[in-house]
Amino acid sequence: MDLRAFVASAAACALLVLTGCATKPQLPVSMNSTTLSAKGTRIGVAMTALPKVDTSFPGAGCLLCIATASMANSSLTAYTKTLNHEDLPKLKQAVADLIRKRGAEPVVIAEDLKLDAFSDRPASAEGNFARKDYSPMLKKYGIDKLLLIDIRELGFERTYSAYVPTSDAKAVLRGSAALIDLKTHALEWYQPLAIVRASDGAWDEPPKFPGLSNAYFQVIELSKDEVLKPLKP
Repeated sequence: MDLRAFVASAAACALLVLTGCATKPQLPVSMNSTTLSAKGTRIGVAMTALPKVDTSFPGAGCLLCIATASMANSSLTAYTKTLNHEDLPKLKQAVADLIRKRGAEPVVIAEDLKLDAFSDRPASAEGNFARKDYSPMLKKYGIDKLLLIDIRELGFERTYSAYVPTSDAKAVLRGSAALIDLKTHALEWYQPLAIVRASDGAWDEPPKFPGLSNAYFQVIELSKDEVLKPLKP
């Protein structure tokens, strides 16, 4: 992650501390065994744009702390930029195949969804309901429900306390998967994705970081399993 990105991240964190969190985290919602079995139900399968594979250093809050962490981990950041998303772009099709096996009709949505393009729903909609208004998808694609995969962070994380590292670097993937009824906006399934994997051996082995590389591949596979397992017949 470059210095400007760190500064923006630090400013966002500071704002959250000052203002507090406006909404509560969404808790998991288990998949109902009959949700995907209704004949004639059309389920759109969509993803947001996959994030850039990157490094992050939570806890390095001040500008000098950020610069220090960035310099200390520059070889890891350089390596991180060589990684790709592996099989994650194929996740939509894998989800669609399982929905078809369960009995519903999948509709794979080719475009990357931009969540900012959808209006927020009122605060009273908190609970097991979508926080965004996805009803335009109903008419645009002729679907009844939306299965949305939103991966927001992918790469490596090393925590800091100001200038001092407090952990080894670890592979991380964070995001969520949800099934939304487009008429009621009820969450018929919600799976947070927060997967962190340490290197099995030494992590600081530039330039290829074999231990962290293996952990990176593992978080991708584990995240795919968390999305696909509840959908399997």
